[in-house]
Amino acid sequence: MKTIWTVLLVLLLWAAPEAVQAQFTYTTNNGEITLAGYSGSGGAVVISNFVTSIRWKAFADCWGLTSVTIPGGVTYIGSYAFYDCTNLTSVTILGSVTIIGQYLFSFCTKLTNVMIANGVTSIGDYEFEGCTNLTSVTIPDSVTSIGDSAFAGCTGLTSVTIPDSVTQISEFAFIGCTGLTSIAIPDSVTSVGSFAFWCCSGLTNVTIPSSVTSIGFEAFYECTDLTNVTIPASVTNIADYAFAGSTNLTSAYFQGNAPTADSTVFYLDNSATAYYLPGATGWSNIFAGCWTAPWFLPNPMIVNSVASVGAQSNGFGFTISWATNASVVVEASTNLGNPVWTPIQTNALTNGSFYFSEAMQTNFLGRFYRIRSP
Repeated sequence: MKTIWTVLLVLLLWAAPEAVQAQFTYTTNNGEITLAGYSGSGGAVVISNFVTSIRWKAFADCWGLTSVTIPGGVTYIGSYAFYDCTNLTSVTILGSVTIIGQYLFSFCTKLTNVMIANGVTSIGDYEFEGCTNLTSVTIPDSVTSIGDSAFAGCTGLTSVTIPDSVTQISEFAFIGCTGLTSIAIPDSVTSVGSFAFWCCSGLTNVTIPSSVTSIGFEAFYECTDLTNVTIPASVTNIADYAFAGSTNLTSAYFQGNAPTADSTVFYLDNSATAYYLPGATGWSNIFAGCWTAPWFLPNPMIVNSVASVGAQSNGFGFTISWATNASVVVEASTNLGNPVWTPIQTNALTNGSFYFSEAMQTNFLGRFYRIRSP
């Protein structure tokens, strides 16, 4: 079979113009045709449709290459394939690519536009390292992980869209992306890796979803434009220096009990205050190196992020918080389609919260609660 495909490849190349034959080298294996190397002068290159994979370093150090279109038949692009192509500005990956290797576009310093095929499952380690002119990236829904240093040193990156399919943001993923101003971490991610957003000095807004349970070592170190951050109740561990050196950080809002953290988390953040919900546990006057204060808002609400919410021993209960010395009426109904709300209890949020509970009964199945002002 290998011999047959070799003959076919020879015929295809024989039919191509002589100049094109000289630019590319190929290998074959069990019907797969791999583009192994490129020796042309560069410019805009369109890869032939019969190619099924691109070998590692196939275009590496091709300084004359300005754009490349990868056809739908390619399923695999090897590591370093376009490494250090310093004049490459645009890449279009079409069709059925599922695997792209690490260091793929590292130090393509003029790369401004890249379209990643929907089918790629991971952004590999150092994929876009040092792509200083890359301003925005849309990661397709097929991607589940962003590798180590994937966008390290992309100083021109201002926008990145991370889909809900991503479950892992690895170490150093966006380190040194000084132009990145906002990042929304999808609610599929369970941990933010160490140094993930290290020295993202332009970052002003970050959304951490309730799926995240840990924030890594120096994850947001020296994010000097970050002024506030909300930590969901799901976070149980914050590693050393996670927000250290974020010198303009004034407020860290915690939605649950105090996570495990040492005194370096907010190191050098001299104006930072950690705000916690009344009724949450584990808090004292100082947390992780900064002062603490109760987190009060004008209107109370049911806190569903603490362990005491829901069915307990012979009862059902929840904490009402976020306002101080306000009176709250708890009402119940058994039919949301045609609700009739019955007042059960009126209480004041002395010191900011109170815990409501009532004994469970068999006729409470399908019971719903709400709160309102008296």
